Amino acid sequence: MPLVPSNYNPPHLFKNGHFSTIYSGLIRQVKGISQERERIQTPDNDFIDIDWSYSVKKTEKAVVILHGLEGNAQRPYITGSAKIFNENNFDAVSINYRSCSGLPNKTFKSYHSGATNDVELVIHHLIKKGTYKTIVLNGFSLGGNLVLKYLGTHNIPKEIKAAVAVSVPCDLYGSMLEIHKLKNTIYAKRFKKTLLKKLRQKQAAFPDQVSLEEIDSIKTLKDFDDLYTSRAHGFYDALDYYDKSSSVNNLKNIEVPCLILNAQNDSFLSPSCYPSEISKNKDNLYLEIPKYGGHVGFFDSDNVFYNEKRAIAFVKNIVK
Repeated sequence: MPLVPSNYNPPHLFKNGHFSTIYSGLIRQVKGISQERERIQTPDNDFIDIDWSYSVKKTEKAVVILHGLEGNAQRPYITGSAKIFNENNFDAVSINYRSCSGLPNKTFKSYHSGATNDVELVIHHLIKKGTYKTIVLNGFSLGGNLVLKYLGTHNIPKEIKAAVAVSVPCDLYGSMLEIHKLKNTIYAKRFKKTLLKKLRQKQAAFPDQVSLEEIDSIKTLKDFDDLYTSRAHGFYDALDYYDKSSSVNNLKNIEVPCLILNAQNDSFLSPSCYPSEISKNKDNLYLEIPKYGGHVGFFDSDNVFYNEKRAIAFVKNIVK
């Protein structure tokens, strides 16, 4: 499909990409949603915690929501999306990746941008319940890459009808170069701090796998991916991880109708994260590039963000 025109035009202050990003991540609050946790056991003796929220009316429709790097299912961009889907007769399943639910996971590995087997595990768990005839996917940032990677590399169950991916670093190498630039220093430091805290917990549990000296040598997020992400998850190094996990390589294989919503002023995204040429040649791949929105920062009226309104509108156009 050609590019989808966007009419998103936020208030003046939210036209600043950094302000909208920070507001969404640190200031926004979402009320009026209740979540119930369920734990799924994994084949490798680990666990994934998922948080349910429900439609008021009984439904056969569900949305699976995936958060970004070092997020969780309680982040406002997740609860805001779950809430609007609940209000439109969808049950919502918000995934917490391994190590992101408030407790350390059991294995040396945790999660990464291409860990689609865990996504598949949750989806199959949902299907086995026998309740849901319609499932849609909604991923943010790293979670958006997971959604697109999953759709482009797995056999997709017939229940999955549509997907929406927001602020997607679909070229991980390009996004890595951006996140290391001066403009993103505050974000990179914040990510590195929480990632290193978790890695030190891993070192205590698995001292033979990584040393404190190695952890102390980490200066950048790429260093972290070279030392831990690649080693723990079967990649040669960070560059191999970025290449093999980037969803941009698999977009041509996606058959499920999918909307990608990436703002022009998203400081995390490189030009290669806006797959315009690919979308032009895919009838079911819709790419919307608003001028504003920052990184998952699509502020809109009544505390319902633009990406949430667009997700519902897109899904309703497909799921009748």
